[in-house]
Amino acid sequence: MTLFLNVFKQSLTITLFVFTMMLLLDYFNVLTKGRVNNLVKGKQWRQYTISSLLGSTPGCLGAFLNVSFYVHGLISFGALVGGMIATSGDEAFVLLAMVPKQAMFLFVLLFVFGIIFGWLSDKIAKMLKLQTCSHCTLQVVHENEETKYFSKQIIIKNYLNPSSARIILVSGAGFVTMAVILGLIGSNSWNLKQIILLVLSVISFGIIATVPEHFLKEHIWKHIVKKHIVRIFLWSFFAIIFVELGFQYWNIEEFVQQHMELVGLLAVLLAIVPESGPHMIFVMLYAKGLIPFSILLASSIVQDGHGMLPLLSYSVKDSILVKIFNLVFGIIIGLAFYLSGF
Repeated sequence: MTLFLNVFKQSLTITLFVFTMMLLLDYFNVLTKGRVNNLVKGKQWRQYTISSLLGSTPGCLGAFLNVSFYVHGLISFGALVGGMIATSGDEAFVLLAMVPKQAMFLFVLLFVFGIIFGWLSDKIAKMLKLQTCSHCTLQVVHENEETKYFSKQIIIKNYLNPSSARIILVSGAGFVTMAVILGLIGSNSWNLKQIILLVLSVISFGIIATVPEHFLKEHIWKHIVKKHIVRIFLWSFFAIIFVELGFQYWNIEEFVQQHMELVGLLAVLLAIVPESGPHMIFVMLYAKGLIPFSILLASSIVQDGHGMLPLLSYSVKDSILVKIFNLVFGIIIGLAFYLSGF
């Protein structure tokens, strides 16, 4: 029972961190809506840089933006490949929570590889005469949200007749903040990690308590909570349980060390699935020191969280091509780093 309680606490801490970071990214994206397209348009090297930069931001938002740019003809096929290489999905938040230094190093590498392999992908696609981007005829422009975000009148109005989503989210955010203060979430002692966790929980509460109803329902409730947070918690919980039980009842460390090549191959093959959850297992294995950085890097190159899902609705062919490019690059880079001792 103690094991499950400790795992539950770890999973809840990770989920809180992920939720806050996703909330901040979504919040910033809405406040700056309409300005991104102008930054992307330009020469191809700018496309490679911007798409890789967006991809390297934690979460799936950057990948979704890259797909949107691609299907609207704003970036090339290679730029999309580079953006997906740089994308780590929701596991990026988990890495930041568990191994922040190694996570930042990984993100920088993915950003650089995204630019290089984005350029190389366009060259290969041209050489092989691949027909890509056949559905890039859409010219939909996202409507700007006109709602004021710091209007006292709107905030008062929201609380005079609060929606059920606001009541649940505000109550939940307040409970989580108190739980962090009391040490029920995070660490029992007041170290730097616990202080950061408290700051993040307060920021989350502040945003939830003041945003307009549209942002609360569409961005926080429907997007972050329903589509991400429950899944992140469950994957974190079961991935940690898998590793912890492996330590107690099965010599997982010996198995991984004796079959490292098999584990590496499994990591890149599972990364093909357009779902960020399976990658969580290898994040946990790396955080526990059971697999080398090279396997984590290879898996990160191939997987792109949910980033590929929007592209599948436009072009299955292009989605498959992107995955093939990423798989080949992931195996090459992962093998090179592995043989180099990383």
